[in-house]
Amino acid sequence: MTISVLIADDQAMIRGGLRLILEDQPDITVVGEAVDGVDAVEQARRLRPDVCLVDIRMPRVDGIEVTRALAGPGVVNPLRVIVVTTFDLDEYVYGALRGGAVGFILKDAGPALLVEAVRAAHNGDALVSPSITVRLLKHLNAVRSPVADARNTLSEREVEVVREIARGRTNQEVGAELFISLSTVKSHVSTIQTKLGLRNRVEIAAWAWENRVAEGS
Repeated sequence: MTISVLIADDQAMIRGGLRLILEDQPDITVVGEAVDGVDAVEQARRLRPDVCLVDIRMPRVDGIEVTRALAGPGVVNPLRVIVVTTFDLDEYVYGALRGGAVGFILKDAGPALLVEAVRAAHNGDALVSPSITVRLLKHLNAVRSPVADARNTLSEREVEVVREIARGRTNQEVGAELFISLSTVKSHVSTIQTKLGLRNRVEIAAWAWENRVAEGS
């Protein structure tokens, strides 16, 4: 199955570079390019791509607002948004992930990680550039109050799955680490999201750090 992607960036050179990287893959096709935030929202809603790559700093509407419009709380049939940016400031990452993004990739992360992030988003996983993942999530842990009672709603196995997700592992890697099948991992992830009221794996990872589950405590 071909993965359809929309690229939103105000720089033509960046859009062209991302297109070349993605369309070099046999399973990915770029269906549109947006030049600013308003254009991104309009095209995304019209084209309904599998994945939207959205820059943070764009004219008219920034990437965080685009993310909220396409994937934020209350959005019916949210799209999968990956934020692609040269900036890794905590406020941008936090805003994007809380706005519903399923990935956050720095532009200098390299082609392989970009392609991996697109495939992960399409498969229901999430990927944040390794250089910022732990720093970001520990930052969330430091500034947000833990919710101890929420952890008690999870089974021991579900806590193990949450901990692995917080370490950045994909469903397949979680299964290999815990010696369970991929379908079982997906079932656990779905149950965890329902129990905790979370919408994706990134929010599970953030919750794990906020509530000190990721630390194994």
